Order: sequence, then structure tokens, then C-alpha cells
Amino acid sequence: MNRRPRLLVTAAVGATAALLLAACGGGDEKPKANDKIAGADTGGETSASPEASATPSAGRPKIELPSDLTLTFEGSKTGDSVKDAVLADNAERMRAVDAAIAGTDAKGEALGYYNTGKALEAALTWVQQFKDAGATVTGEARYYDRTVTLKGKTSASLTFCADESKGYSKDKKTKKINKTPVSKNSYVLYNTRLDKSSEGVWQTSQIISVRGAAQCQP
Repeated sequence: MNRRPRLLVTAAVGATAALLLAACGGGDEKPKANDKIAGADTGGETSASPEASATPSAGRPKIELPSDLTLTFEGSKTGDSVKDAVLADNAERMRAVDAAIAGTDAKGEALGYYNTGKALEAALTWVQQFKDAGATVTGEARYYDRTVTLKGKTSASLTFCADESKGYSKDKKTKKINKTPVSKNSYVLYNTRLDKSSEGVWQTSQIISVRGAAQCQP
């Protein structure tokens, strides 16, 4: 969505080749309550918040999103059960980030369940930035062209596009929605790495994004 700050866009451009080596960096800009917001961009060298645990709980956490926020994931069934599991857990990961930002998962339980390593550290910092800015997310995001490549039994890469043209940031106090024009940067290419935990969860360990990527344009 155009839901998150643009601070990671520049750092992500040209970073696709480094997918399995490092996630995209951050920047000095902080999210503002009326800022244009982008997708679930996470990664880089950040410090984890104590509000969420890096250790998954015994059962899968229930993720609830606010009624004014809708995420749609296309191509969830490939015919391969392992790839389908990767896609399902990635979708939950994306929902977990939004739930933490929106406050429906205030403790970040799902963040620690579906993220690990640098992806978890950055996701926690990302959520904290929204909290500090007094901002949340609203609208719609559609995820499509989702392609899984298995890297053995416990590792996989996943690329996908996001249509964030109908997603926005919202001021928590005033409830004002910052609607912004649709542009090529409303479409984002994500490259992620997932590793299978001992509990059988496909956790996102690294993620980069390229905003305005040609292959994601309508």
C-alpha cells in the first residue's frame, strides 16, 4: 500500500541481487502521520524491540486486522504443498506487520512468529516508527505474481508484487486519511528469503523491496 514511509525506497533500488545476503537499508526520514506510506519494507541493521519475542509460541497466533484494512493475496495454490505453505506463511507475515502497526496485535506476538533475524529486528523498528509518529494504516493492498523457489528442505525464496495504490496512512488522533495520487511507485517488487523453523513455520528472515519496479506495473 501507499501506507508506509518512503525511507526504504532509495536503499532498495538495485538491491535485488543481494536478496539472500542482506535486506534493504533504512534512512534518516521518519514516518509522519500524514506521510505517504509504502509496503511492508523491512531489513537492515536495526535493534529489536522488547515488545515482541523472536521465539515463536507453541500455537499459531490469531491475526486480526481492523475493518478498514484489507489485504488480498493472489495465487495461493500452486499444486505443491511445500510452496503453498511458504505462500501461506508469507501472507501471514505481511498481515502480522500491519496488525502490529494498527494495534490489533499490540504485543507483536505474530511478528515474532512469522519473522526471524534481520527481518524481525527491522519489522519491530518499523512498527515503533509508526507508533512514534502517531500513524496507522488503512485501505487496501493486493499481492500478486507470487513465485516460490525452494532452496532445499528448509529454505526458500519468494518474489511478489504489491499494488499499494489504494492504501494510505491515517492519523490515529484526527483519523485523517492521507490519500495520495497513484503513480508507478504505488507498485512494489518484493524479494524475500524464508527459513523453516523447528516448529515448521516458514519465517521471513530477509526482505528487500524495489518501489516502481517495471515488472509490477499494471
